[in-house]
Amino acid sequence: MKAPHLLRVEEAPESYSPLVEAARADSLRVGWLELSEVAPLPDVLAAAAGLGLLRAVSAGGGRTVAVKPLRGEPVLKDLLREHFLGCALVLVRGAVDAPHLRRDGDNWVIDAPDKAGQPLTTAQLAGKIRSPLPLV
Repeated sequence: MKAPHLLRVEEAPESYSPLVEAARADSLRVGWLELSEVAPLPDVLAAAAGLGLLRAVSAGGGRTVAVKPLRGEPVLKDLLREHFLGCALVLVRGAVDAPHLRRDGDNWVIDAPDKAGQPLTTAQLAGKIRSPLPLV
């Protein structure tokens, strides 16, 4: 299976809701990866993870939270394989080598390190996400 498109973002997840809704309407899955220190965990998950268990999982209330102890820094390729299987796009907030997605009024712009992107409507960007070709 092909790896998802990655776009670096800076805003809160709610800022990307029009894009997520358009992608979902097109049967595409979108994921969110936060590359930062994890907020305080529930005590039971922190204790279980501290024992060296493979995973500590809490499920209920319409969500699942999984904690997996890491040795060293996270490896992006491993995170994508383990958590984002089936996603066409993963929005990443944090330090990652990926094109930058930003809002421009009602449009979206994907900036690559070497060039500024052109404005895209939400529908145009959702269409690009479906394609296996690079976004920029």
